[in-house]
Amino acid sequence: MKALYNGRVSDVWEISKANVQPVWVQQAFKQNYLRWNDDKLVISMSGINPSMKFNLKISLFSYPGYASYPVGYIGDFLDITNHRVVSKKQFYKHYQIIEEDSL
Repeated sequence: MKALYNGRVSDVWEISKANVQPVWVQQAFKQNYLRWNDDKLVISMSGINPSMKFNLKISLFSYPGYASYPVGYIGDFLDITNHRVVSKKQFYKHYQIIEEDSL
């Protein structure tokens, strides 16, 4: 889906094993950038929608590999544009949905 965050359009997906997966989510699963570990989604942020700024920040300010593999839970939202996993509560507080995913 598309949502506004800080006045900018973001590609987001509500993490679920059953809902509609946008093309970018399907490709990320196929390339192992997203993978399930029980009911947790392990995310390789540096692989999906790579950003030089994000990758540089990860390499300079974190332990190797630590922040580049965040975990999302069912019901959370993956904001791939801003490289964030957001809780449902925070999503509805800070984001505005402008386009739902369709089948």
